[in-house]
Amino acid sequence: MKSLYQRQFLIMAGVILVSFAMLGSAFITLSYRYTVSERQKSISNNARYIAGILSEEVSVNDELGGFYLLPDRFQPAVDAVVSVTGATVLLSSQNGQILYAAGNAGELTDLSHVQLPANVVQSVQATGSFEAMTTLGGTFSEPRYVSGVPFRLDYMGQEVMAGMVFVAAEAGSITEIWRAFASIFLFTSVVVMLIAFITTSVTSLRMTRPLKDMAEAVRKFGHGEYDTRVDCTGRCDEVGELAEAFNAMADSIAQSEAKRSEFVANISHELKTPMTTIAGFADGILDGTIPPEREKEYLKVISSETRRLSRLVRKMLDLSRLQSSERVTAQEQFDVSEVMLRVLVSLETKINDRHLDVDTQLPDDPVQVWGDPDAITQVCYNLLDNAIKFSYPETTLGISVVPRTGKAYVSVRNHGDTIPPEEIPLVFDRFHKTDRSRSEDRDGVGLGLYIVKTILNSHKENITVTSQDGLTEFTFTLTLA
Repeated sequence: MKSLYQRQFLIMAGVILVSFAMLGSAFITLSYRYTVSERQKSISNNARYIAGILSEEVSVNDELGGFYLLPDRFQPAVDAVVSVTGATVLLSSQNGQILYAAGNAGELTDLSHVQLPANVVQSVQATGSFEAMTTLGGTFSEPRYVSGVPFRLDYMGQEVMAGMVFVAAEAGSITEIWRAFASIFLFTSVVVMLIAFITTSVTSLRMTRPLKDMAEAVRKFGHGEYDTRVDCTGRCDEVGELAEAFNAMADSIAQSEAKRSEFVANISHELKTPMTTIAGFADGILDGTIPPEREKEYLKVISSETRRLSRLVRKMLDLSRLQSSERVTAQEQFDVSEVMLRVLVSLETKINDRHLDVDTQLPDDPVQVWGDPDAITQVCYNLLDNAIKFSYPETTLGISVVPRTGKAYVSVRNHGDTIPPEEIPLVFDRFHKTDRSRSEDRDGVGLGLYIVKTILNSHKENITVTSQDGLTEFTFTLTLA
């Protein structure tokens, strides 16, 4: 299976190669046609140029029955064409016999009195020109591009054809410029493709390196190395965002793992204490260490610790039920003031034991809200139970319900020890207690406020706490019906 880097590189390399192949084919074809066309046009123009000079430089000799050259302009013109273009210039009679040749000296010695093919002569006489890649009937050893035109004289008031001019260029000379262009293009293409391949390779590696780091980090996470992070410094693209999201997820997982470890440690502590007490006193009664007259006293302790253990297990079951993904919060209308009063009455014994006064600030009319009445009853019970438990004796316990802007604000107040500011963000954590020794509150297990927070979160509601100058107040919201 190819890696992402290999696939990315192969795709980019394929696109670059196909692009350059198409561009190169088009360039080579068009440049070849253009170069050959320009070269052919230049040869034809040279032939016409020489024919024009011949028309002016040739004189008729009636006595000899022919014509002769005046070389003042003709010879320099032919020499210029030969030296600049490297072509061969042939001058023939009107019947195709070569009379004059200029060009490669080694070839010209064999051209004396050579007769040109009849079809070439006929083409010039009939159409006024001849252009083809030919050897001129064996005149040249290899095919050349030949352009031929007639030259005419004014004889006795009439224009007559006196002969023909042919300019022949080697095929190699025609495509020489094109080969130079093609070589430059191919060299440039190779350099550009190398640069493109190197750039693609580096870019692909830079793109896939964070993905490999994340894959390695995931493997380390699977082995319990929760401090692993992906370096995303200096990256502002989508891969950098993915790396940042991965690091955020890793932080969340690490925090969850830390909370899980803390949860296991806390529940172990909470279960160990009553079980140790129960086992110790039961063994003391069985082995006679505890005298018979004190057995009832210690049996009461065992019973108390058993009930405490039962409460802890029940709280854990409630918490598991609340956190279950299958739990669906029931939504119905109910009077939150009535719920608060009902819970207050159920706690009357505890209130009287601490000699507390109760200040209720409830509206005269019912305050109808949406929610699960049983779950909100548990919220009110936990908050009031905590408030009673941590109130100073003979102080005032306050409850209030205030409807405002679509919400009902339910508050529970008590006078007691002020919660330190650093403890306030932690009061809703599992098993959190402000007394570090966990010995003062023998009835609590540290899950009441956590359950309150969980229930309100399932209702998409909020709860806040303030504590200063000995007055602590918890306030939660419910949506008005």
